[in-house]
Formats: sequence, structure tokens, C-alpha cells
Amino acid sequence: MSLLISVSGIRGTIGGSPGDNLTPLDIVRFTSAYATLLNQQGVSKKVVIGRDGRSSGPMVQNIVSQTLMAMGFDVIDLGLTTTPTVEIAVPAERAGGGIIITASHNPKQWNALKLLDKNGEFLSAKAGSQLMAIAESGEFTYNSVDQCGRHILAGDYLDEHIRQIHNLPFVNIEAIRARKFHVALDAINSTGAIAIPRLLETLGATCTVINQEVTGQFAHNPEPLPEHLTELLELVQTGGYDLGIAVDPDVDRLALVDEHGNWFGEEYTLVAAADYWLSHHPGPVVSNLSSSRALRDLTESFGQTYTASAVGEVHVVQTMRQTNAVIGGEGNGGVILPDLHYGRDALVGVVIILSLLAERTTTLSALRATYSNYAMSKQKVDLTPELSWEAVIHQVRTHFKDGQFDDRDGLKIDLSDSWIHLRKSNTEPIVRVYTEASSTSLADSLANQVVDLISAITSN
Repeated sequence: MSLLISVSGIRGTIGGSPGDNLTPLDIVRFTSAYATLLNQQGVSKKVVIGRDGRSSGPMVQNIVSQTLMAMGFDVIDLGLTTTPTVEIAVPAERAGGGIIITASHNPKQWNALKLLDKNGEFLSAKAGSQLMAIAESGEFTYNSVDQCGRHILAGDYLDEHIRQIHNLPFVNIEAIRARKFHVALDAINSTGAIAIPRLLETLGATCTVINQEVTGQFAHNPEPLPEHLTELLELVQTGGYDLGIAVDPDVDRLALVDEHGNWFGEEYTLVAAADYWLSHHPGPVVSNLSSSRALRDLTESFGQTYTASAVGEVHVVQTMRQTNAVIGGEGNGGVILPDLHYGRDALVGVVIILSLLAERTTTLSALRATYSNYAMSKQKVDLTPELSWEAVIHQVRTHFKDGQFDDRDGLKIDLSDSWIHLRKSNTEPIVRVYTEASSTSLADSLANQVVDLISAITSN
């Protein structure tokens, strides 16, 4: 398994050989390169770090911390926390950057370094290229004993994160408290078990948690998709819950289950959040090329402009800045609210969704019926050395020659009543094949056609 190096960080499986997996030597190399980059930028000699609940986290975090200290950086250690909490802490601490030890939705054998700049945002493409050049050179200079950095326990930044959410304009905390929501939560044995119940308690909501113990031994595949969340769906179906919530291990993705135990969906998390926010704060909206057309439809219903970016949080944020978007994110359940910070944040997503339900005195099922009804199919094909990406693109373009093509990120094909997007994943050694159409059968049919085309290439 090769290391995956992309806008989403440095990812790999634990164990194995340096350069092929995420080993201690790789962690030291990329952390040293990151510290060298920060030194070249002349930013503060402080770095905020935090980790999700996966079992390899303490080991990786200790290596990262000690390496940063050897490079002369003070380490502001948040310990077990969420990705958005670290993103908020970086500017609050006036740090030069941040490192989150998490592989997000990947299974437990994976871990990663998510690298942030001084604004608490993912490194730009330019900075990422600079970091890679430094890592390839291996030219690192470590400090003498009297110039090593310190390790500083930061206390509980989650409370500050929640305080900032409460202080946002337009969120309706009083209406949420009056509604007295009863919520079911799948915390996937990670830091969502700490963050989401504490947030809900401040909102006067009660919470039943499954997979609550923070062991990193994930009870199921940690990506919040319906096929992985059968326990949550069944729990909500027993009755008495206003909604179900699922998050990924680092709590930057939010998926919802309606009051009847039906899948509301990660794609419609951002649609519902934008519905509420645009009703109070009209303006442009951004999501990525793999996100549902339902967000475009909703945005245009408010008379506002929708823009699609390449996939990856850094690309979404860049486009949001360029368009002065008031809300944005990704169709994987990632809500980005600039009034709080430029990062996907499941906690702020929860508060916006509850504000919407409380203020309109409605339910998730009733809301879902008001949005454009699309169905998506999300499939994947292993990316092997034998698979020619150029051949894949040529084959698919030829087959769907009547479509409109967008090659900013893999290949997006817009058809009259549907679309196809295939691209190399930033987080796994796979080709992702996403389709959307007016029905599940049509979306699946499109995706199957693409998978069959790719299979034909590999069998020849």
C-alpha cells in the first residue's frame, strides 16, 4: 500500500515499510518537512495538534509532538478532539499551523496527518508542493538542546468551539432549547462520543449514544453511509426520536436519519443547512463537483449563485473565498460556514439543522419532501498499476460522447437529466464513480456502465 499524499493530507496504513505505509520514519519525515516549511514562512513557532479516537493515534501523536519539539516548535496539545476544533484553535492560539492526526472515514488500520496553515485551513496546493519538495530533499535541521520546543496541554478547546457556535448570528438557540429534541447518535467509537453529546446538552437536547466507547475499534465501517448505519436506523425506527445523527471519526462529516428511521442522507445535510442559512443570510453557495444538484436547485430558488469546485476541502474553501460564499461544503455531509471558520464542521451543522427544525416547527421527513428529489450511486474501483487512467478517461468520454465534459477534477459528465463523475480518490487507492439521476435505478445503471467500461480495460 503506497502512501497517499494529497490535498487531504498524508495518509497510509500503520505498519509495513517506509515509503509504502505510514511508518514512524514517514511520520518524522513529513512532520520535519512541515516544520521546515513553517520556518521558511516565518510564522509563529507554535503548532496545535489533536487526534481522533483511533487506536494508533497516541503513537502517531507522540512522534509528531516530539519531532515538532526537536524542530524548535512549542506544541499546543488538544489530545482527543475533533478536526474542526483544531482548526478553530490554531488562530485562537496565534499558532503557525496545526496537525490533526486522523484518517477521517478510513478504517482503523489507516491514520494520517492533516496539515493546517496559520489560519487553521488546509495547506494550499502551492504550500503542499513546497512541503513535498522539502520532504524529498530530506534536508532538515533539528535544534540544539536549549532551543527545543515545549509540550503544552491546552485544556478543553471543545468548550470554546461550542461557545463560538452559540455566538453565531442567526442560530436560534432559544428555539432549539424550547423544542427539547431527542436525538440518537452513532459516535463510531471516536471523538464524536465526546463532542456531540456535550454540544446537545448545551442545547437542552437528550441524546442516546451507540458505539460510545472511544476505543478506535470501530463497530462498523466508519464512513457515514446508510449501509454502515443499520444499527442507528433501527434504533430511530423504535420511535421517540426527532432525528438520528452519524458522524465520522474526526467529526467533520454529518449524516442524518429522519424521525421515522429513514435515511435523510449526507448529500442533503448541506442542502438543509443552506436552506436555513440562506433564509437568514442570502449569498453565493459552493460545493464540489461530486455534490448533488439539489444544492444548486435550492440556491437558485433563493435567487443566489451556485458554484462547483474541484473535490477536496481546500478547493471548496478557495472557491468560497473567490465567490464570497456565505455557506458551502461537500456532499459527503461536510458543512463549511465562514462566519465560524473555513472548515467542514459537523458541530455547526448540527446546530444549523436543529435551528431549521425548531424555527419552522417541522421534521426532517417534511423538509426532505420540499427539496429536489435526486438519487445518487457511489461506487469505487481499485486503482491498480495495470489500470491506465488515460485509457479510462478515453473510454468513458467515447461512450458518453453526447455529454458536457468538465475535466477540472477527473471527468465530470453532465447529461440532460443526470451526471457522472469519476476521479482518483484523495484518501484511498481507488477510482470513485459517482452518479446522480432522478431515481436510484437510473443512478445505479449509469454507475454500473462506467464500472463495466473500466473492467473491460483491465481485462484486455
